[in-house]
Amino acid sequence: MMPYLTNDDLPISIRHHLPEHGQDIFRQAFNHAWQEYAADPRQEEIAHRVAWAAVKRVYTKLGTEWVPRSVTHSPLPYDL
Repeated sequence: MMPYLTNDDLPISIRHHLPEHGQDIFRQAFNHAWQEYAADPRQEEIAHRVAWAAVKRVYTKLGTEWVPRSVTHSPLPYDL
């Protein structure tokens, strides 16, 4: 079972700070890393780091808001 089935399951701090698409990215990356590192005792820590890294590839924090990066600064080889 995945830790976060929907964005509503995400911690409130993430839901209140990231835009919906950023929440989607965080949730998908976290869930994937959670499964990938199931045998590691640092599973939760790693999953959080992976999820934030995925968000930061697409968004950047400007003041207190997370805004999309320019396509020229962060081209992605896949569609999220």
